[in-house]
Amino acid sequence: MVMKSIEHVTLLYEISNALNAHLDLKTSLYKVLDLLSSAFQMERGTISILNPLRNEISIEVAHSLSKSAMERVTYKLGEGIIGRVIQTGEAVAIPKISEEPMFLNRTASRQIKGMGEISFICVPVQKGRQVVGALSVDRAWDPEYALSDGTKLLSVVATMVARHVINLETIQLEKEALRNENQRLREEIENKYRITQIIGNSNKMREVFQMISQVSRSNATVLIRGESGTGKELAANSIHYNSNRSKGPFIKVNCAAIPANLIESELFGHEKGAFTGAIRQKPGRFELAHKGTLFLDEIGSIEPDVQVRLLRVLQEREFERVGGQRSIKVDVRIIAATQKNLEQAVEDGTFRGDLYYRLNVFPIYIPPLRERKTDILLLADHFLERYAEANGRAVRRLSTPAIDMLMAYHWPGNVRELENCMERAVLLCEEGAIHSYHLPPSLQTGKESGTFSDFSLEAAVAALEREMMIDALKNTRGNITLAAEALKTTVRIFSYKAKKFGVDYRNYR
Repeated sequence: MVMKSIEHVTLLYEISNALNAHLDLKTSLYKVLDLLSSAFQMERGTISILNPLRNEISIEVAHSLSKSAMERVTYKLGEGIIGRVIQTGEAVAIPKISEEPMFLNRTASRQIKGMGEISFICVPVQKGRQVVGALSVDRAWDPEYALSDGTKLLSVVATMVARHVINLETIQLEKEALRNENQRLREEIENKYRITQIIGNSNKMREVFQMISQVSRSNATVLIRGESGTGKELAANSIHYNSNRSKGPFIKVNCAAIPANLIESELFGHEKGAFTGAIRQKPGRFELAHKGTLFLDEIGSIEPDVQVRLLRVLQEREFERVGGQRSIKVDVRIIAATQKNLEQAVEDGTFRGDLYYRLNVFPIYIPPLRERKTDILLLADHFLERYAEANGRAVRRLSTPAIDMLMAYHWPGNVRELENCMERAVLLCEEGAIHSYHLPPSLQTGKESGTFSDFSLEAAVAALEREMMIDALKNTRGNITLAAEALKTTVRIFSYKAKKFGVDYRNYR
């Protein structure tokens, strides 16, 4: 008895390993039947599955049964032993199938007369309380074998099979969810970086849009020029996601942020043992960008020795890892960006002239914000809407003095500075509109902004009062009573100051 229990435990252990060894369901189930055949003295075995739509049972996998028999035989729910087990969810053990009138023998694989008696055990395969199939086994009749023990053992195996089916379904659902999420994110990124998503309607930006549209359809190397904060990376994203390489990887490297002694390893990778600390082989950014695009930001900061290797990759489309001897061919599109004057760097000898001409195939210049004043208000409204939504603020617009202040500022930090400015203003604003006092102090500094350069303290206070009165009238559609209540003053004082500042409530109705 103890020996039999050990054998059963060993069998279950092997079945568990077989189920976990494969993600393909049929492969796992065939392996289970093979193990039962050798350990259970099984002559034939089947795992049948219920199709709930057709209310029909078919054989999914079988041992010692022809493929034609498997495809030919089906059962209705409740029909035969298998149909009854799936319908009731209760196991059935038949000592001699020749004495069981419900046994149909549709597979015609059992020659009962003259071949000895056959015992039949069938147990349900259940997912929770739902019966989804049945596990059945034939074995030669043995009067000393307890069918109840075999039924219990097969019930455990059926439970393991059901658990495996559930796990595989979960894996498939997770895979499908990840696939859908990946597709959604890819579409979101592609939509985000469409040319139409770049804000700007000035003549200079229209020229940029046209150039991006033209070069996106090619594989040409692009050099994006412009001051810090103008949106060079956004332009690079737009070029990649509107090109025929949009399905491939888009790898970004900030050359200025990587130490000089590591930039070569980052770009080209290294072999194990190439230098101290190289404990394993590492692919470089060029390899990772194969069939896609490599964006080299701040290209002007790389050292001359790396420039030589970079030039070779651009010319030959091949390189060796640091410490390696095998040439690796890559299909990569290069987009470089810099705020540095590369022409001057070539003259100074800090940047190779041949590399400069190789990069400068299709140059795109992103103008600074001070050169496209008409885009400032468009960008400010865009950032206001974005950060108001992100922070749950009911900020809807910019006041007139705030607009004047934004337009008067020279924006040394370009679009990035404007974005940070609007985020700060939204966080500080507790009203429906952003006022001049919500803007950073750098925009309110005398001659640099030109906003209060000729104002006395009294005049500045008067200007602020007038601004608040106009906003209150806009929000109340010219209703003086409600506007006075909003500013926590009386109608008489409000009317007096409105007349003093030349504010006519009828203009806001």
